[in-house]
Amino acid sequence: MSLTLYKKKRSFKETPEPSGKTKSSRRGLKFVVQKHDATSLHYDFRLELEGVLKSWAIPKGPSLNPEDKRLAMMVEDHPYDYRTFEGTIPEGNYGAGTVMVWDEGIYEALGYERESIKDQEKILLQELKKGDLKFVLHGEKVKGAYALVKIKGRGENAWLLIKKKDDEASKTDITKKDRSVLTNRNLRQIAEETGGKIKEKKSLVKKRPKPELLSHDRVREVKKKSST
Repeated sequence: MSLTLYKKKRSFKETPEPSGKTKSSRRGLKFVVQKHDATSLHYDFRLELEGVLKSWAIPKGPSLNPEDKRLAMMVEDHPYDYRTFEGTIPEGNYGAGTVMVWDEGIYEALGYERESIKDQEKILLQELKKGDLKFVLHGEKVKGAYALVKIKGRGENAWLLIKKKDDEASKTDITKKDRSVLTNRNLRQIAEETGGKIKEKKSLVKKRPKPELLSHDRVREVKKKSST
């Protein structure tokens, strides 16, 4: 697959992101989930296919709970080398912000785990074209069977990431695990060490005004009125 759009959006003289070439792993198909503190905090979910990383942006991140249906917006293909990228994309560049390798591992086509990698890839590509991609993830945080399903009537890029019911299903909120699987750093540490900054998130909770402090004379006046 072509990386033309990926390269068109980036200036590699300014960003540390890999320019990349199409290539494949020999020991299983790779996946990666990158936590990305860009304009809005989100998770980038990437699957190796045809020598590149097919990519989706997931605002709320992946879940182990089958009841959760997580919106996943398909974006441009990324180079295979991007799966280990961790650092800060400078301000003024596309996707500016800090990136963490939140989870990674290998994955398999659901129901075809015993097939060769080449045959699994063919099956996965067919499912991708049909808009119903089914796979098993073997990560440190994200595990078990999942489906990526294209949402009808919402354009070409809107999908849902859904956990299937299996032994790995759980109601545990795995997004609370906030450290890199590569370096054990959190986003703030990565930002501090790579020239970035964590964007401040404004609280949606309104602060209550502090109660007015009454003088001694005012207290006596209130007590007098209440006793009459």
